[in-house]
Amino acid sequence: MKTKLFSFVLMFTAMVSFAQQDAQFTQYMYNTININPAYAGSRGVLSIFALHRTQWVGLDGAPVTNTVSINTPLNANNLGLGISVINDKIGPTHENTISADLSYTVPTSETFKLSFGIKATANLFDLDVSRLNPADDDPSLHDYSNKFTPNIGAGVYLHSDKAYVGFSVPNFIETNRYDDNEIAIFKEKINYYLIAGYVFDLTNDIKFKPAILIKMVEGAPLQADVSANFMFNNKFVVGVAYRWSAALSAMVGFQVSEGLYIGYGYDHETTNLNHYNSGSHEIFLRYELFKNNNKIITPRFF
Repeated sequence: MKTKLFSFVLMFTAMVSFAQQDAQFTQYMYNTININPAYAGSRGVLSIFALHRTQWVGLDGAPVTNTVSINTPLNANNLGLGISVINDKIGPTHENTISADLSYTVPTSETFKLSFGIKATANLFDLDVSRLNPADDDPSLHDYSNKFTPNIGAGVYLHSDKAYVGFSVPNFIETNRYDDNEIAIFKEKINYYLIAGYVFDLTNDIKFKPAILIKMVEGAPLQADVSANFMFNNKFVVGVAYRWSAALSAMVGFQVSEGLYIGYGYDHETTNLNHYNSGSHEIFLRYELFKNNNKIITPRFF
């Protein structure tokens, strides 16, 4: 029989898995390739992205996520390629996910393009049994040491310089992480994402972009992230976001140079968990390499 600590850890891990499943990002609009492979190459330049997220600071075993990605268009043949790595730690579990994305883009009008993308993923899941301290050693737990599972996903992405809408399913294959008497306790379910945003030119120097992300997971409430960002002088960005029945967020960003952008986000929990943590922090860097005569004239929010 497993100890109360083990039961608590499983309950905590299950709560996190059903609440967010895939790694969660407040500033997803700068890191769309993680949830939609059709985004690969859509910015028209080689884009390198790195993010660190510490969730629910002060709560032992809370999620800590790091991600690095790179995506680029391939010459002038409407293809885009992306590679991303996500490292996610929750309690005694540790996941490394490596994804390769391929997109194909077709113009639909003078301003809009439609991209189709596919994603291939390799996942390594590790359960640190030593942190569970079970009363009786359970041999089945050792089966979850660096367990490999493959997956596939797909997405579509309609976009221009001012607007976007996309739908994606990053992982089509459901994976059972832990079974107790053949009942899946920790199950990686299919996540469905719908995103949209639009940039309004309020003045020559001020731009406003509302955006929304809707996430659907079987067995969990519908999750909606609504955000509003303002860009000043194509340099400074400030905004707020609300994750429905979950968190209120603040975001800032600065275009340090033509290619380098840095951003920070803070989440304040609006559930009962706010009594046990001091919020979540997110910081990211994006660096882009421009080719001659192939520059993005106006910095974008996405």
